[in-house]
Amino acid sequence: MRQIGVWNWSLPAWAGRLPDGRTYNTCPSAGVCAQACYARHGTYTWPVVRAKHHSNLAFVLDDMAGWETAMVSELGAAKFRGAWIRIHDAGDFFSDAYLEAWMRICRARSDTNFYAYSKEVERFRRLVEPNPPPNFLWVFSYGGTQDAALNPAADRLADVFPNEAAIAAAGWASQEASDLLAVLGPRLVGVPANRIPTYLKRLAGRRFSEWQAEIDAERNARRDRRHLRLAVDNTRPDSQGSAVQVDQSHAA
Repeated sequence: MRQIGVWNWSLPAWAGRLPDGRTYNTCPSAGVCAQACYARHGTYTWPVVRAKHHSNLAFVLDDMAGWETAMVSELGAAKFRGAWIRIHDAGDFFSDAYLEAWMRICRARSDTNFYAYSKEVERFRRLVEPNPPPNFLWVFSYGGTQDAALNPAADRLADVFPNEAAIAAAGWASQEASDLLAVLGPRLVGVPANRIPTYLKRLAGRRFSEWQAEIDAERNARRDRRHLRLAVDNTRPDSQGSAVQVDQSHAA
């Protein structure tokens, strides 16, 4: 994205295993997005790219303080003065400590602009929204397990649509011309889906928000049925036909 004045720092997408055998999940609030993630396809899977992203994550995990110092130092270069840094085109703010480190980096490099997409809604509500760095902008993206916590009337939101026509029909603004429109353009941002046939088939003409809502509704229905079965199982007729509460203290 350097042609539009944007630099990028990234992690490996979603869940995987580092070369040393450690497992990771850099997108703990990923929902349906994990099933159609552009960062799990194409150039992102090339060995040299994957190795770089793994190296970035290992540095953070093994020496977060050292990584933070290195980032502040590197971003002091003249080429980053006035530039934009996209934090992650894969991965997310996977822990409180990691998000807080990025906020300190932003404040330490106040002459550089930072932005990010995130599905870590609850984490941002606690750690960013009360006092965000003035040079950091963010947009919450649909398709995660915290979609229900988003506020369409107030939050800056991004949703993945099947195509540009669907974005226009919904009355949202596309960021296709520049990724910076996600944080500098209108508050409701449409992202056209990548033209990956398998992913488009899974999307099935829906927006990420619609797809996630379907999954959430199915999960809630299963939970309600399970609770109903438990309520029924907790009572059974005694020899006189009356209901007797099961003693749960001896349940397996």
